[in-house]
Amino acid sequence: MRKLKEVLRLDSLGISQHQIARSCSISQSTVHEYVSAARSAGLKWPVPESWDDRQIEQTVFPHRPAPEVWRKHPEPDWAKIQQELQTHKNLTLQLVWQEEREGNPEGYGYSRFCDLYRRWLKTLDLVLRQEHRAGEKLFVDYAGDTIPIYDPRTGDVQHAAVFVAVLGASSYAFAEATSGQDLRNWIGSHVRAFEFIGGTTLVVVPDNLKSGVRQPCYYEPDLNPTYREWGEHYEVAIIPARPYRPRDKAKAEAGVQVVQRWIIAALRKRRFFSLEEANQSIAELLGRLNQRPFRKREGSRATLFAQLDRPALHPLPATRYEFGQWQMVRVNLDYHVEVERHYYSVPHALAHQEVEVRLTAETVEVLHRGMRVTSHARSYETGRATTLTEHMPKAHQKYLGRTPSSLIEDATRIGPSTGQLVEAILAAKRHPEMGYRSCLGILRLAKTYPPERMEAAAQRALRARAYNFRSMDSILRNQLDRLSPSDSPPVRTSPEHENIRGADYFDFPSEIDPPRSL
Repeated sequence: MRKLKEVLRLDSLGISQHQIARSCSISQSTVHEYVSAARSAGLKWPVPESWDDRQIEQTVFPHRPAPEVWRKHPEPDWAKIQQELQTHKNLTLQLVWQEEREGNPEGYGYSRFCDLYRRWLKTLDLVLRQEHRAGEKLFVDYAGDTIPIYDPRTGDVQHAAVFVAVLGASSYAFAEATSGQDLRNWIGSHVRAFEFIGGTTLVVVPDNLKSGVRQPCYYEPDLNPTYREWGEHYEVAIIPARPYRPRDKAKAEAGVQVVQRWIIAALRKRRFFSLEEANQSIAELLGRLNQRPFRKREGSRATLFAQLDRPALHPLPATRYEFGQWQMVRVNLDYHVEVERHYYSVPHALAHQEVEVRLTAETVEVLHRGMRVTSHARSYETGRATTLTEHMPKAHQKYLGRTPSSLIEDATRIGPSTGQLVEAILAAKRHPEMGYRSCLGILRLAKTYPPERMEAAAQRALRARAYNFRSMDSILRNQLDRLSPSDSPPVRTSPEHENIRGADYFDFPSEIDPPRSL
């Protein structure tokens, strides 16, 4: 039927059926059948241009049934088999075939079963050819192979990861060895990749590495806050590849394969004792790789980069991105947040609330609902606190602003005797700070009792040498301040006696008299 159109065309030119048969390599009886059927159907040449071979065939032979595909056995449910293979990672096609044969011993053989399955897969496995615009996308990933780094002293081996970045339009590649795949190395490699190509792209397409994507999702992946902040700094969109869809980043997969073959494999016989040494060798081979001519087209990665990607790249920002880690922490009762065992103050109104902390090598920034509330110079002292006075409540600021002289001045405003009592309390302590609370307690009593009673109570406490808050409070509560000095019980003193040693005896223990013999 594929030659029906040609037969009709030649017949319209007046060529004999014998000559048509020879031209089309078919029998003369077939030519006669085609021409007769076309005349019966009223079809004449030329046919409409929009008609295809199938439509012409249906017009000439309207009652001919479509050919049926013969099957010795009914085909299995390939969709169900595919779902089982994707669900159970250890399931093989051979095991599925064996189970099918147990239910139908006369079914397909294993080779025919596999052929039919692959033929069914081809009807589904359609690939969208991606056209990359110049300067649009940078594909990033880590190579599967690593480079061993040897410790020159101990001989221990550390396997360095190899970061790979590839531009979409030119396939221009960047590669470097890093100590690991952690967040700091991941961000640092991105920064150096942009500096290597001399600009930024519109989009960065990473894999769903945990350092970059905190929560993978087919539709809305959750990026790491630091990775998102890096994208904002360079004004690029970060669009991770879909999980389990390597073709979304086919450029990265191809770039990784090329780097593994032409760089990592080429360095397999060399021993490196530092990352710097390994990266020097990688840089040399990377230059050769980008200059290496293509096999199936003219030019190289470097020439295409100069023609396509370089003119379309956006300029780098004025400042280099400063790496910062983000944490969610809760403000303690003392309006401080703990970051790596150091405590930083925040406004006291945020106590018990959750805040974001951005930690860099030099600073600590605290944000609440996206707004920065404070920043501190980073401290590496563990167990210590960095506190700003403006973050404290007014009462705490007032307490920390106290000095011995200010306490004495506040007490003197009540009365001279109260001032003398506060001064005596501070002088009686080894460190003045030890008497602050007693002095503040006495000042608080002035809010309850009038200055006259405070003065009388202070005079009574001074006479009794009771230099503490409890005595002052007891005098006022028991109204002892209202008693005259003559009504006070006499103070008993010890009589003079030669066996009384006195206070000087305890100040000079070396001069103690030896015990007398009885």
